[in-house]
Amino acid sequence: MNALPAVDETEYRRLSDLLAVGLAVVSTRVGPHDLLVTVDSYLDISYDPPTMGIALYGLSRAAEAVEEAGHCCLSLLAEDQQHLADRFGTPGAPLQGMLSGIEAGRTGDGDAILPGALAHFALRITQGVDAATHRLLIGPVVEMGQGSADAGPAIRFAGEKRELRA
Repeated sequence: MNALPAVDETEYRRLSDLLAVGLAVVSTRVGPHDLLVTVDSYLDISYDPPTMGIALYGLSRAAEAVEEAGHCCLSLLAEDQQHLADRFGTPGAPLQGMLSGIEAGRTGDGDAILPGALAHFALRITQGVDAATHRLLIGPVVEMGQGSADAGPAIRFAGEKRELRA
């Protein structure tokens, strides 16, 4: 078997930052506390049955918590929610008070639904796949809903948060 050619990680990071990606927040419960984390690596896998996947850093407490709970909610952020991407993207944030000042809705499993999000998808995690430094958590969509119908998405492009232009 032939070895793969070496790829410069710095150049890969620079080029992969040119992907325009939507920002979202994954929520789950850790005992009595909410855990929320910003993600930009998630995908719609299938329509039949509706199935999605979320990539989380494999050694993170978020990946461990979602897998242990067996469920989570993915809230797709609207363009005016960039501050939430920053808030929940801070590594090592304490669990207490993560939702302080936010009147979140709840899925049937009790996971937070962020108000003002474009849409939300509640997942039951049925598979976990290791992929390099990340864990891809996959499961059927068991609940979903639309929020802000007129807003645009919060996106990241070239390493920065951006707005779509018409």
